[in-house]
Amino acid sequence: MSNIKSLVRKTFKTVSTSAISPIDNSRLESLSKIDTVIKTAVTTSANTPIEQTRWNGWGNVSINKKVSPHGAKLIKSHIGKTKKLSSVSLQQVLKTVPTSRLPVAMTELEMVSIDKEVRLRHARGQSFPDWIAMHGGDFEVFPDGVAHPQSTADVETLLKLASEHDLIVIPFGGGTSVAGHINPQKGSRPVLTIAMSKMDQLIDLDTESQIATFGAGTQGPAVEAQLDAHGYRLGHYPQSWELSTLGGWIAARSSGQQSLGYGRIEQMFAGGTLVTPQGVLNIADIPASAAGPDLREMMMGSEGRAGIFTTVKMRVQPQPEEELFKVAFLPNWEAGKAVLRQAVQSNIRLSMLRLSNAVETDAHLHLGTSPSQFLAISTYLKARGLDSQKVMLTYGVSGDKAQNKLALTQFNKLLKQHGSVTGKITDIMGSVWAHGRFKFPYLRGTLWDKGIMVDTFETATNWNHIDEQMQQMQEAVQNALVDDNEAVMAFTHISHVYKQGASLYTTYFFKAGKDHAITLKRWQKIKHAASSSLSNGTATISHQHGVGRDHAPYLAAEKGKLGIQVTRDMLKSLDPEQRMNPGVLIE
Repeated sequence: MSNIKSLVRKTFKTVSTSAISPIDNSRLESLSKIDTVIKTAVTTSANTPIEQTRWNGWGNVSINKKVSPHGAKLIKSHIGKTKKLSSVSLQQVLKTVPTSRLPVAMTELEMVSIDKEVRLRHARGQSFPDWIAMHGGDFEVFPDGVAHPQSTADVETLLKLASEHDLIVIPFGGGTSVAGHINPQKGSRPVLTIAMSKMDQLIDLDTESQIATFGAGTQGPAVEAQLDAHGYRLGHYPQSWELSTLGGWIAARSSGQQSLGYGRIEQMFAGGTLVTPQGVLNIADIPASAAGPDLREMMMGSEGRAGIFTTVKMRVQPQPEEELFKVAFLPNWEAGKAVLRQAVQSNIRLSMLRLSNAVETDAHLHLGTSPSQFLAISTYLKARGLDSQKVMLTYGVSGDKAQNKLALTQFNKLLKQHGSVTGKITDIMGSVWAHGRFKFPYLRGTLWDKGIMVDTFETATNWNHIDEQMQQMQEAVQNALVDDNEAVMAFTHISHVYKQGASLYTTYFFKAGKDHAITLKRWQKIKHAASSSLSNGTATISHQHGVGRDHAPYLAAEKGKLGIQVTRDMLKSLDPEQRMNPGVLIE
């Protein structure tokens, strides 16, 4: 056993999920210290300029993420030989952007741009149909102009002019939507996209009440950098953290990777200012209230249909003394699931719990290692009694050292009861995961270039439905292309846990068709199968991505006819002319 451990340590020193380079021992050691995971990602207290991001893909143009050759080989062993789709150039697409239809009164405003590239860069998000449009060149519709307000008063002016000139308005945060939230639709009315990127500053910090007031357009890294300067943290880390914004998180009811410790966005959002077509709605940041329906809760998840958040008040907390991320392996899914449920129901003070099923565990080990590293860790785990049914559990603690020590002692006891494998090797894997966790979205572009299409969908359900729901989800996507004689690879993990239940997050791969249209049709079949598997009355159509246009057809199965009518009436009371993001959330 000691020889195996030595081999694993030697080969695993260079394992990295980082987008750029392996992590050496000193960097691994530093990752266990206070806040370094966040600080390595934060370079500025301002938003990333959209010009520095890819116009037809994810993220900063200077960052790429490699996929291991044997990881790509594993995927292709499931879906077959692949061929890359063609991609159009930026200049080709710019030639298709039509003349703006905005009235002169709008185009004369300094904050409104009708530049073709600006309009192109605000026409699509990050959904699979968006990627097809961006690479195939068929955008169909562009916004007629993009406004960049710098104040609540600016947004009020824009909505007033939109009413006077009968414009459609689309709020735009970081452009990270994966459900079709920000796409302009065909119609006779001109479309004005309101991009909130210039409202990206910390306005006030009440350290006594621990309330931070921000511009709603502040992106994740800028949020944490500005708070860190004062010794505070918000702690909301969705996968899109690099580019997504506070306003977007609230509008789509986002959930971060460490929601177990820091809470979902519902627990963080204390109040703020929402500019609606009917006027300004000020939501007071009162800690609790029994004074009728909660306006704060009502406006969260409105997805731009009720108005635009301009300033938001967030509940923050001091930076933790220590933050650690670790990995454990368990014999099978049942053992892993039991650990998660017992940990959360026993109130063990962890910041995150994530459990990959056996297929995802195997895939992650392939994608994140070289062949020799994969062989070494596999040999080690096999020697410890784990077989192909093993599952990987990633967990974290965040707080003072005494709290973390107690939480880890309690959790380690629970792990041992269920036959876990842990140690220095798995601790390294946890640090590596933490270092590269915001780089996973870049993998989509790398796989795209190999003709491997990838997308995800997610839900949440009670503990007693978890296994059945996961099986339904995976079988739905795996069988979606049977009539086309095409295979789909799918795997799932639990990403967030609650005493009542947990979220399920499924990733699936399929190969590109001979052209963009055929590829999109394949995705549409898979998406319909996936969404239908969630429309059963015991699961949600979305736990963290929101509804947008892609999920709107399936919302009624969850809300019911009366629930849809109540939502529609509430939105119409604030937007009677239905110019705010029509078609999103409610069809």
